[in-house]
Amino acid sequence: MRTSFVLLSLSLCLVLLVYTVGCVFNYLYPMTYCQEISDYAQLYDVDSALVASVINTESGFNEKAVSSKGAVGLMQIMPSTAEWISKLLGKEYSDENLLEANFNIEIGTYYLSYLKNYFKSEELALCAYNAGQGNVKNWLNNTEYSQDGKTLIKIPFEETKNYLNKVYKNYHYYKNKYK
Repeated sequence: MRTSFVLLSLSLCLVLLVYTVGCVFNYLYPMTYCQEISDYAQLYDVDSALVASVINTESGFNEKAVSSKGAVGLMQIMPSTAEWISKLLGKEYSDENLLEANFNIEIGTYYLSYLKNYFKSEELALCAYNAGQGNVKNWLNNTEYSQDGKTLIKIPFEETKNYLNKVYKNYHYYKNKYK
């Protein structure tokens, strides 16, 4: 009788532990806007897991997020960047559109694709997404940060180094979800 009670108690504890871990992972790694992420990732040839990782790092999947620097929405796009990309894509632009998940994901995913193609490197694209394209170009031209002009041996902005680490930490989780 006592053994049955202990086994039942252990089983209940295990169920609660699994449930709690699942809740924590759902909190840390939301899985919303999956269809939009997949559609635009495919359209612009970017890994869906990378897009989800950027969204989680940038806004924690909060479509109404606005940074102190003025970046807006899920992917934290600067309005001037969004306006430029909208023109490239032949889309109407308004600041309000940036707060709409579908529009924000499309603009942000296109921008990631653009940066990846420009720098021929996912890592450099992510650095540029965070620190700006001009900063990354300057780093590549500085022998303190790049010896070959194509890769970075050192990221001079601590914020960008941390950003890159967060995106890749998120990526390791999301790559198993977006198959």
